[in-house]
Amino acid sequence: MSIHTADVDDRAGGHHVGARPISSHGDERAARWADRLWSAVLAEDNHAAVDVVGDALGAGLDAEAVLLDVIGAVQHRVGVEWAANRMSVAGEHTATAINDRAIAALPTGRPGVPRGRVTVACVDQEWHALPARLVAETLRLRGWQVDYLGAQVPTAHLIGHIHRTGPDAVCLSGSLATRLPLAHRAITAVQAAGPPVMTGGLAFGADGRYARLLGADAWAPDARAAADRLAAGPLPRPAPAHQVIDDLPHLGDQEYTMVAGSSARLVRDTFHALQQRFPFVRDYTDEQRERTAEDLAHIVDFLTAALYVDAPEIFTGFLAWTADVLSARGVPVQALMAGLDLLEGQLRDFPRARDYIGAGRDALTTRL
Repeated sequence: MSIHTADVDDRAGGHHVGARPISSHGDERAARWADRLWSAVLAEDNHAAVDVVGDALGAGLDAEAVLLDVIGAVQHRVGVEWAANRMSVAGEHTATAINDRAIAALPTGRPGVPRGRVTVACVDQEWHALPARLVAETLRLRGWQVDYLGAQVPTAHLIGHIHRTGPDAVCLSGSLATRLPLAHRAITAVQAAGPPVMTGGLAFGADGRYARLLGADAWAPDARAAADRLAAGPLPRPAPAHQVIDDLPHLGDQEYTMVAGSSARLVRDTFHALQQRFPFVRDYTDEQRERTAEDLAHIVDFLTAALYVDAPEIFTGFLAWTADVLSARGVPVQALMAGLDLLEGQLRDFPRARDYIGAGRDALTTRL
């Protein structure tokens, strides 16, 4: 099996149909400028992208609309094109860098008296920084003093920053569900330090269900909603300090802890079982072997994330998304099914994990 999803960290679970999502508050005039920016992205032309920002502002589009309805919409389209196999990983990274440059071209006003101070950061090991940056820039445009810490912020460093700066709120961003355990630890640590926490990003569910489950004080589906919520008044103060298991009592069964702790062994043993069942796997090139191991690691990572929040839909959703990506690349769904069967054989003593794998198999069967 070689399902070639080694770049899953770029987009896993992050795509929905529609290349240009416009919120109910968006500026419909932005569509033509988004098309122009898209052309600049395809041409890999930083200067043209900056020109689009200046021209859109000159035509009367406000900076927030340029930020969210032009740049944000183009970044979403980049993800859609990658999932459809019409853009490479290198192309996606180049496009993101160009969009970052376009954001830097927006005017940065300095408010006389800021509304308050907000820290915006990605949770530890979350390196998709652009969603968090969109929130940070939206808040700046609306008059907040913002400390934007970027991608992959270790929780200890985040807490140190909070103690030094005393923000009124902390906004945490996460794109991948596999980061939910780390997000939970960050949420509880920040709350123990004092400020309330607002979360956002696809990791927390389209409706914020995992944000609520992990005890976040607020959740926002997008940058505008986050800014609107902060403008509406202070977030509720955090509950008294508590332990992770207080939010997630099912962790008492130790399945998450034991599966997560044995993830490397699970990947290794499943890969060896693949070689035994399918002799052609033994003839893989080094690159194919590496990619297959990475694919199995992603499957195990999403399984452990689902176990953490007791949400099988995280696992089944990842498998369904992966099957769609594989289909676009000409890889049969049976490759995933084989990996699931062999992984299940390694998890005889974990009933929740086996149930989730069964649900994943059912979800894939509909795609055969």
